[in-house]
Amino acid sequence: MKFWFIVGSQAMYGEETLRQVEADAKEIANGLQLPFPVEYKVTAKSNDEIVRIIKEANYDDECGGIITFCHTFSPSKMWINGLAMLQKPWLHFHTQFNESIPNEAIDMDYMNLHQSAHGDREHGFIGARMRMSRAVVAGYWKDPQVQKKIGDWQRAAVGSLFSKELKIVRFGDNMREVAVTEGDKVETQIKLGWQVNTWAVGDLVKEMDAVTEAEIDVLMKEYESCYDICTDDLDAVRYQAREEIAIERILKRVGAKAFSNTFEDLHGMRQLPGLATQHLMAKGYGFGAEGDWKTAGLTAVVKAMYPDGNTSFMEDYTYDYKHEVILGSHMLEVDPGIAADKPRIEVHPLGIGGKEPPARLVFEGIAGKAKVLSLIDAGGRMRLIVQDVVCEKPFQDMPNLPVARATWKPMPNFLTGLECWIVAGGAHHTVLSYDITDEAVQDFARIMNLELVCINENTTTVGLERDLMLGDILYRR
Repeated sequence: MKFWFIVGSQAMYGEETLRQVEADAKEIANGLQLPFPVEYKVTAKSNDEIVRIIKEANYDDECGGIITFCHTFSPSKMWINGLAMLQKPWLHFHTQFNESIPNEAIDMDYMNLHQSAHGDREHGFIGARMRMSRAVVAGYWKDPQVQKKIGDWQRAAVGSLFSKELKIVRFGDNMREVAVTEGDKVETQIKLGWQVNTWAVGDLVKEMDAVTEAEIDVLMKEYESCYDICTDDLDAVRYQAREEIAIERILKRVGAKAFSNTFEDLHGMRQLPGLATQHLMAKGYGFGAEGDWKTAGLTAVVKAMYPDGNTSFMEDYTYDYKHEVILGSHMLEVDPGIAADKPRIEVHPLGIGGKEPPARLVFEGIAGKAKVLSLIDAGGRMRLIVQDVVCEKPFQDMPNLPVARATWKPMPNFLTGLECWIVAGGAHHTVLSYDITDEAVQDFARIMNLELVCINENTTTVGLERDLMLGDILYRR
């Protein structure tokens, strides 16, 4: 992905000034140290130039979005036709080539060249007048904090483009009688672009039967290099390898980057995928248990935003009111990317599903600040709920709970955090991310037009209830 730097100006300044604008713009673009490169494209001086470059951006698969900056004064009417057809994320960078006003060097030539103080305001007006979804970042372009804000937006932009192409495979339906994992798949595709479809468990079993022992041998060597094998039941581990190979084969054939399954629909399978699912998540796939395709998709999106980050499917399991922490885990499917130490492959009975004891990865999650994210169907719109948490080193070892897990304190405090989550309608399944920032969350929600609910150290139950009521009014329009 590259991001296109489009600079606004106009022809009246003359060739000498415009050559300087281009040189300055190229220096800014090359000087931005961001997660994804920025490429100077054009100094736009007319309606035709702007329309042409926007059309090119829309249909260039490698263009992650546009960054605009009006170095000089760029009359905003010339931007209307181009912006009206923009389909890529847009960031308005309100900066200036020079950090300070030079006392002796400032003259009318300098004034004619460095005009973003009012050029960008004209540009900002047309974005507001057209009610365009855009991020605005103000500050000197060499400032690391300013560049960080742009980087956060870049990740959100990449996540939004990934989202619009995302395919999710559901092996079976969602868990019977569960409400929060349901949702309107048609509305989701309209809003987020996700293509959510079902593949029969029988299709998966057929694919598993076609996996060879030689293919399993290769994956077993990969398991040995990544994890400590702490079981003598290698047949159970090999069966997980068979499941993983078959699942990934279907995902690649479909072009999907996320999947879900449920322990209530395992006909023809000996084990619920555990290690298989965990290792697939480590490869970048999203996952949701009990048919939770919304969390599967959201996991995949966050992973696309932070491919080298620490992100996992998660579930709130049980509370410790004395120590004021939440134990997050799942029966089997927690991503080893959040492991504090090298994960162990173990085999234990599951207790539900009526199948053989499955192999799974067992580990403790890393400590540190993080966020849990939940995407719910709020009726008429999708609501993205994000809560700040602090993951902690566990205060006990829980030797009889052989699962991957993490322990955290919710913000703003334990009880208020629990109340706010319930008030907002947050699900028991979440995405746990140690990387995603407030700015990236806000940018993603803005780009995708999602209702955003943030629970942080400043949140109160009363304030949250008021915000939710205002949201209901807004989305009823």
